[in-house]
Amino acid sequence: QVRLIESGGGLVQARGSLRLSCAASEQTFSSYAMGWFRQAPGKEREFVAAISWSGERTEYADSVKGRFTISRDNAKNTLYLQMNSLKPEDEAVYYCATTRLRSPTPVVRLYNYWGQGTQVTVSS
Repeated sequence: QVRLIESGGGLVQARGSLRLSCAASEQTFSSYAMGWFRQAPGKEREFVAAISWSGERTEYADSVKGRFTISRDNAKNTLYLQMNSLKPEDEAVYYCATTRLRSPTPVVRLYNYWGQGTQVTVSS
């Protein structure tokens, strides 16, 4: 079973930046697309960004386009999410996840392994 461990969350002021990391336990990490999702209190989990197995293709939610960048380092089995120009509405628990697909997808149910989440708090 793949284990995913997120890190890098914390408290940041509005318009600040954070970089999230997601370390995967298996080499097979590099064979599949990965994604970032977030969930705020009282809301459903929502798609943030996804990346293909090779890193060549990415997909973003409209709310984060131009501010967030997803990337991966397959040699290190690690997924990243660079978040710039953070807004209070970005505050949530952020989760990384992996799918058995090779292409990025925003569909939550297609992701089969999830990390435990990391809290991002944005002060205004």
